[in-house]
Amino acid sequence: MSNNYLESVIKQFEYYKLLGEQTFAQVADEQLFWQYNEDSNSIATIVKHLAGNMKSRWTDFLTTDGEKEWRNRDGEFENDIASRAEMMALWDEGWQVFLDTLKSLGEDDLEKVIYIRNQGHSVMEAINRQLAHYPYHVGQIVYIGKLAATEWRSLSIPRGNSSQYNAEKFATEKGRRHFTDEFLGKRE
Repeated sequence: MSNNYLESVIKQFEYYKLLGEQTFAQVADEQLFWQYNEDSNSIATIVKHLAGNMKSRWTDFLTTDGEKEWRNRDGEFENDIASRAEMMALWDEGWQVFLDTLKSLGEDDLEKVIYIRNQGHSVMEAINRQLAHYPYHVGQIVYIGKLAATEWRSLSIPRGNSSQYNAEKFATEKGRRHFTDEFLGKRE
């Protein structure tokens, strides 16, 4: 069961990473830095925060506190990224650290205790914590992207296509598969 858990969460995180990337592709460069108001975050700022969190939480994951001394969390919310390339470098770096660490874990690691700000979590609890946190922010990215894009291409079932989508799904044989497989397979 635990290996299935790790495989499942890795696929889920890869799916949310893909949703972010599909959003970036639909947004003009200047829209990546747009803020609704001074209390809101731009897409680039959210990316900066995610990258900072991922690098802090998942570097030396099993041996050091997830809130690293070198992390500047407050600085993550400054809208100071200069380009799409800089934003994408942060995005890629954060996800690389995170996914490499997840993929290095085994079933025997899931009950180990790690710390985030001196608060103990089992490895599974730490993963679940981020399974709520990262998609929350990717959802913000997608929402801002939908508002900013000139023409939005749906990342899920397009409005008005539910019946057609369901008909296609029910036309296939029942079987056990991960819901992300059809989406992650399209990347290749």
